[in-house]
Amino acid sequence: MRLPDAGFRRYIVVAGRRNVGKSSFMNTLVGQNVSIVSEYAGTTTDPVYKSMELYPVGPVTLVDTPGLDDVGELGRLRVEKARRVFYRADCGILVTDSEPTPYEDDVVNLFKEMEIPFVVVVNKIDVLGEKAEELKGLYESRYEAKVLLVSALQKKGFDDIGKTISEILPGDEEIPYLGDLIDGGDLVILVVPIDLGAPKGRLIMPQVHAIREALDREAIALVVKERELRYVMENIGMKPKLVITDSQVVMKVASDVPEDVELTTFSIVESRYRGDLAYFVESVRKIEELEDGDTVVIMEGCTHRPLTEDIGRVKIPRWLVNHTGAQLNFKVIAGKDFPDLEEIEDAKLIIHCGGCVLNRAAMMRRVRMAKRLGIPMTNYGVTISYLHGVLDRAIRPFREEVKV
Repeated sequence: MRLPDAGFRRYIVVAGRRNVGKSSFMNTLVGQNVSIVSEYAGTTTDPVYKSMELYPVGPVTLVDTPGLDDVGELGRLRVEKARRVFYRADCGILVTDSEPTPYEDDVVNLFKEMEIPFVVVVNKIDVLGEKAEELKGLYESRYEAKVLLVSALQKKGFDDIGKTISEILPGDEEIPYLGDLIDGGDLVILVVPIDLGAPKGRLIMPQVHAIREALDREAIALVVKERELRYVMENIGMKPKLVITDSQVVMKVASDVPEDVELTTFSIVESRYRGDLAYFVESVRKIEELEDGDTVVIMEGCTHRPLTEDIGRVKIPRWLVNHTGAQLNFKVIAGKDFPDLEEIEDAKLIIHCGGCVLNRAAMMRRVRMAKRLGIPMTNYGVTISYLHGVLDRAIRPFREEVKV
C-alpha cells in the first residue's frame, strides 16, 4: 500500500455499543484522556475528535462516537449524529466486549454499505479471559474482518493496531499524468492564456506540471497563448500529438485544432490524475436536472482572493444559470480543510476546482464522501467543457477510461 503524503490526515471512526469501552480504548490509543470515561452507559454524548500520529499510517484523526444503541428521543439524535461521522471515515474500528448483537450487525452493515474498511477490537480481555479467543473466531467468521484483542484498562494489545489499520486502508493507485499519452519526440502544445487570473511572473501548477512531464518523456513542449495557436498550427510543420488548453478558452482552441489531433484541458488532466474523471463526467450531466432553488456547491482546494471575474465564483455560476435557466443557490467552500457534512448535504451538485494543491488521497476522500451522500460531484474543467459543448472531444484522449 502506498502511504499517504505527510499533509494528508486519515479519519478513523471508533464505533460500538454503549459501555463497551470505546472511550477507554481511544484514550489508551492516544495516550491522553480525551474522552470522558465512567461506569455509566452513554457517557459519550457527542463525537470526540483527537488528532495524532499513528505509526505506520501517519497523521490521523480518531473520532469517538456515542453508542449506537442509545435509547430515547435524545439517544436517537445522538445516534444520528454519530452515524453522520461515518460519511467522513477512511476506516472504522468496531469495539465490542461480548458476542455479536444486532447493533454490531448494524455497524458492520453501515461500514460495508459505505465501503469503509474496518477492524474489530474485542476489549476487556482482562475480564473475558479465555472467552476472548472464542469471540475473536466468532467475529472473524461472522464479519470476515481482522480482529484484535485488547485491554484498555491494562493497556495490552495495542502494539499492532497501527499496522493492522495501515493494511486495510485503501491504497490510491498511481495514475499517470501524461505519461500514457505521449512518447519521446512527440509535440505537445500547451495553450496558456495570460489574463487577469494568471499569476504575475509565473505559471500555475498544472501548466508547470505538464511542461515537466513532457520534458521527462523526451517530448517537445511548445507553450503559446490562445491568440497565437492558429498561426503556430499552420506554420510549425509538425502534427501535434496532443494539445492541452486552459478551460476558459477551450471553445476557441477547439475551433483552431484539427479534429484528428487529440485535445484536452489542464483541469481535466488534473481531475484524472488526482480524482475520479469517470465520476466527474457522469456527474456533470446532472446539470440538466437542476431546478429553481437547488443548491450548487463550488468547492476549492485552496484559499485565494477572488477576482472580479473569478472562474469558480462568477463565471461558472453565470454559465450554469444561462444554461439551465434556473434560479440556483451557490455556496462556496474554500480551503484545504475537509468540509463539514452540514455544508454540503443539501447540495444537488458539487463542482470542485482542479485540486492542484491537494494530493490524490485528499481529493479522493472528497469524492468518496460525495458518493456516500449521493451527491453528484464534478470539477471546473469538466463543467466548462460541458457547458461549452466540447466535453466529448476534451475527454477523448481518455476514451478507454471514460464513456465518450
